[in-house]
Amino acid sequence: MKEIKKIAVMTSGGDAPGMNAAIRSVVRTCAFYEKECIGVYRGYQGLIEADFLPLDARKVKNIINKGGTILKSARSNDFRTEEGRKKAHQNLVKENIDALVIIGGDGSFTGGVVFNEEYNFPIIGIPGTIDNDIYGTSHTLGYDTALNTAVEAIDKIRDTASSHNRLFFVEVMGRDAGFIALNAGVGAGAEEILIPEENLGIDRLLESLKRSRSKGKSSSIVVVAEGDRTGRNVFELADYVEENLPEYEVRVSVLGHMQRGGSPSCFDRVLASRLGVKAVELLLEGESDIMVGLINNEVTTTNLEKAIKGHNSINKELLRVSDIMST
Repeated sequence: MKEIKKIAVMTSGGDAPGMNAAIRSVVRTCAFYEKECIGVYRGYQGLIEADFLPLDARKVKNIINKGGTILKSARSNDFRTEEGRKKAHQNLVKENIDALVIIGGDGSFTGGVVFNEEYNFPIIGIPGTIDNDIYGTSHTLGYDTALNTAVEAIDKIRDTASSHNRLFFVEVMGRDAGFIALNAGVGAGAEEILIPEENLGIDRLLESLKRSRSKGKSSSIVVVAEGDRTGRNVFELADYVEENLPEYEVRVSVLGHMQRGGSPSCFDRVLASRLGVKAVELLLEGESDIMVGLINNEVTTTNLEKAIKGHNSINKELLRVSDIMST
């Protein structure tokens, strides 16, 4: 493997708080080791269109606290084609770029695996997604911030729920993973939590709400992951409960994309800094096709393909805690 002299960094997929902190870390680690760093705008589409910008330590100042990504992100159907990937590789070679750091989720990593297989191009992945659904790390960039955002929002919703004796369904992100819903629900003291991993059933929800009512609870919060397995979306759930429990005045609040935004938490800033340093150092050591992550507060590595195909299990103990706390 030839010496790494120039490293490109890009963000791909949905934005997540902490991505800018990771970009900053990659750029400044390159500067520390006297390597050039290139920013790729708009993810894989930027690779295909050679939308590159040289980055140095001064160009990433004052971004550690900013949400979103200064390098932008975009979907790229062109990169799904052999022709598109060939063009991307030609651009990297033309720019004398020796390696690539990809900050994103499983979709972004899938593109990286295919690209590495076809061109043997050195790639390291940094997991950036609020869903926390990447195997090989206990925390992905943005997850902690999204959790704090969700809990803060639910706390405020509870104020109005209590004031008006209402039942609120609060939908949080997590189409395929219930990490945000479960942890935010426990943290905010929700009466019930509905997640994709567990089909608790609509009847159980009704029984739980009846029980809460009989014990004198005049208001309740139900946190629903957008991928809940009851088969109903949050508005259908609310209508069903209102039909079957007319004593409840039901409202729905969808937190939506506000969970992606905002200044990253201290945890996400530190995590991004640690992972960015490790990603660059691994490339300089000749490593490739792996993801850096965090396990037991130690920075670890996982094969990119395993990170994509692996599955992060929901915390069963936390489910039990949730049941006990809703008593």
